Amino acid sequence: MLSNAEIGQIIDLALAEDLGKGDVTTNSLIPQGKVGVASILAKEKGILAGVEVAEEVFRRVDTELKIEVSLKDGAKVGSGDIIATVEGRIASILGAERTALNFLQRLSGIATETNRYVKAVEGLPVRIMDTRKTTPGLRLLEKYAVKVGGGKNHRMHLGDAILIKDNHLAALRSDGLSIREIIEKAWQNAPSSTQIEVEVKTPQEAVEAAEAGASVIMLDNMSVDDMREVVKMIHGVALIEASGKITLDKVRAVAETGVDFISVGALTHSTKALDISLELEPGSKG
Repeated sequence: MLSNAEIGQIIDLALAEDLGKGDVTTNSLIPQGKVGVASILAKEKGILAGVEVAEEVFRRVDTELKIEVSLKDGAKVGSGDIIATVEGRIASILGAERTALNFLQRLSGIATETNRYVKAVEGLPVRIMDTRKTTPGLRLLEKYAVKVGGGKNHRMHLGDAILIKDNHLAALRSDGLSIREIIEKAWQNAPSSTQIEVEVKTPQEAVEAAEAGASVIMLDNMSVDDMREVVKMIHGVALIEASGKITLDKVRAVAETGVDFISVGALTHSTKALDISLELEPGSKG
């Protein structure tokens, strides 16, 4: 993952944001030569994601820091588990601490929440997917965390596929176009090998979109009963995605309708960070 230049840019931006003109507290109090060992600890159960990113944060602050990783991305952790240790100049460790933990906590929280959804639909032929409702600038990392948690990625960006949403439909319906005509227009102008997905709100719209040749039909905020009806009518004609206010306690019922995908914006836009801390011990391990 770290071979991607964009990841390095994200880390550099985060460090610049936090360090600013320097760590005036540490610089005022801690001698530059003072060394120590810090343990990065999980404080609750979860799935780790972002360990390599946290490592790279420490390295970019001080290449002489020694980092020993005990648990890698995808590992299950519990309270008190040591994720990694960092040894070297205390000033460097403290300068990197918050940025490293911000990445690790945020990404682990996403992986953990994604895994809850994946486990909730276990045994059913459905895939849990993310959306583009990501933190600006962090999409690549947040979608990576979704995959670590067992989920799948929807579009990374607007160029990945055609997704005709409600506002596209509203704009074109004002010109008198039907769903069928809108989809036909999209096929005429679509880049080669691009799939076309259409957001619909009723079973009737789903049938119309499928008959017009849409590759994927997104059922937006439909009831479970309506989803089940749509699956009976168009299963095998187009892939079916359920979306809109799908919570953890509702997701299995949605999966049982027979949809192919369930997209959950909450995986990235409102997930709680996993509680992870750094605890410092002055003095090196020798």
